[in-house]
Amino acid sequence: MDAEHLHYFEKAPISKAVAHFAIPMMLGTSMSVIYSILNAYFLGTLHNTAMLTALALTLPLFSILMALGNLLGIGGGTFISRLLGEQQYALIKHVSSFAFYSSLGLGLLVMAIGLPLIDPIVYSLGATPDAFEFTKDYVTIMLIGSPFVILFFTLENIVRAEGAAITSMIGMLLSVVINICFDVIAIFVLHLDVVGVASATVLANLIASAYYGYHIGCKSKFLTVSIHWFRATRQIVSQVFKIGVPVFIMSLFLGAMSLIVNHYLVAYGDSSVAAYGISSRLLQFPEFILMGLCEGVVPLIAFSFTANKLRMKHTIGFTIKTIVVLAVFFGIIVYFVSDHLIALFTQDAQLIEMGTYILQVTFLSLFISGITTLFTGIFQATAQGTAAFVMSIVQGVTLIPTLFVASRLSGFHGVIWALVIADAVAFLAGALMLYALRNKLQPDMNALAH
Repeated sequence: MDAEHLHYFEKAPISKAVAHFAIPMMLGTSMSVIYSILNAYFLGTLHNTAMLTALALTLPLFSILMALGNLLGIGGGTFISRLLGEQQYALIKHVSSFAFYSSLGLGLLVMAIGLPLIDPIVYSLGATPDAFEFTKDYVTIMLIGSPFVILFFTLENIVRAEGAAITSMIGMLLSVVINICFDVIAIFVLHLDVVGVASATVLANLIASAYYGYHIGCKSKFLTVSIHWFRATRQIVSQVFKIGVPVFIMSLFLGAMSLIVNHYLVAYGDSSVAAYGISSRLLQFPEFILMGLCEGVVPLIAFSFTANKLRMKHTIGFTIKTIVVLAVFFGIIVYFVSDHLIALFTQDAQLIEMGTYILQVTFLSLFISGITTLFTGIFQATAQGTAAFVMSIVQGVTLIPTLFVASRLSGFHGVIWALVIADAVAFLAGALMLYALRNKLQPDMNALAH
């Protein structure tokens, strides 16, 4: 199996190599979005807008937990892929053990800090009086389960980093399927509403993490969860955090952006927040498929950066063409059936109208957000820490003043269009930095000669 993984890294045709790494990730991320959509659908059947509002308001918290997992998972994973290209196998074991135990430690820290501050956290999420208790229930369960949520995102990334894309996908699908099953039982059998949704998420992440741990401990040649390999050397910490910290900041900004947008939308009523939550989940489906494509090829780009830069260049070119095709395909679908998609979650005419409008406007930036994700993945894979850091903050830094100005000029419409403007600025920043770094990333003349 390990020889097969290395074959896709080194020798397989570009299209097959990209498919090997990207398709499992695309399937996994799309299934996670389907789960998120079903969450909203199941709660929607209870005909309680406050529950849907609570689900939307808690997205920033989940983003923070995902950010902590990605801090170690993507930071450690891209380092592992580069080390594979350099054949430094002993160091890979140290990195994987460091990522595993650090994830658990971070989760325990989040739980210890968050639980005593539960009410201020719920207020900071922007919970309205009607949605306060539902939001508090969700946050409490997620904080208790934070070690397993963080560990899941870490392990998913480092397993994929060694080339085990199918195993990574199976873990993601396992999480989603278990989550949906627990959702149905918790909501319709046990009548636990929001508590059930949050508990299902934690249990699913725990079981999927155990699956990844089994793979790493029993089947992986390169990775380990053994405490004996744990090292927190300066090299490991600096290389993991060099890429991990920008990823963490980017995830925080995404969570903060959702929080800020929710705060602006609250002024237009709970319906606007619920409509944004529903449309955001629908938009996540094509966004996460493109994200799966871009994140899926990161290990291939990272390996090729240290082993074969010409192969890296061809991989990037093929990925861009694929993004264009997918963006056009999804764009056509959305503009024909967007109102019907929103109507799957609610019969409220105002929610359908607002959700359709939000979905159609934000869909305009699907292509540029896809390419922006690829830019970020390239910077992560090639250890361009400064560029990765700039990408992590540019969208959030742009969105905040844009929201302020646009909301004053155009109200509700300005809030929604501000999201598209922020995406466009991030795309331009990434394109400029990639152009500036072209000499570092281009193949050498000897490679080109072959």
